[in-house]
Amino acid sequence: MNKEEELIRKKSPVNIRNKKAAFEYFFIETYTAGIVLTGTEIKSIRMGKAGLVDTFCFIHDGEIWVKGMSVSPYFYGSYNNHEMKRDRKLLLNRKEIQKLQSATKQTGYTIIPLLVFIDEHGRAKMDIALCKGKKEFDKRQTLKEKEDRRDMDRAMKHY
Repeated sequence: MNKEEELIRKKSPVNIRNKKAAFEYFFIETYTAGIVLTGTEIKSIRMGKAGLVDTFCFIHDGEIWVKGMSVSPYFYGSYNNHEMKRDRKLLLNRKEIQKLQSATKQTGYTIIPLLVFIDEHGRAKMDIALCKGKKEFDKRQTLKEKEDRRDMDRAMKHY
């Protein structure tokens, strides 16, 4: 990810993060994918009414899908409102999908959504990562590093 892409993500009015992902997984490779949305889903996402808790991606028939992503029904929507939880298709190149598919055939590897944001053209995008699950001792190490960083920040504030 270059600095220009990073700026877009920071300027985006919507940054819906999967906060547990960094604790549960090691990130091997990240990709940015478009999301196929229907009806009022984009309006709900622009309002920040979406969640990535317990989501994952899977590949079926050469297409990549996200499962478990919740997008709240749009408040002003009528009978045309969308389903809250449904499988949503992601847009990636065929080569990227094939690369992810071959990587996920190895045990311990999975594809996890990290972030949903709105790009400069007003389209919803999702950062996904090829991940390897952490073991219990890796999680303890992550907590220890986080606590050490917090202690160092506190010590710097006192000076």
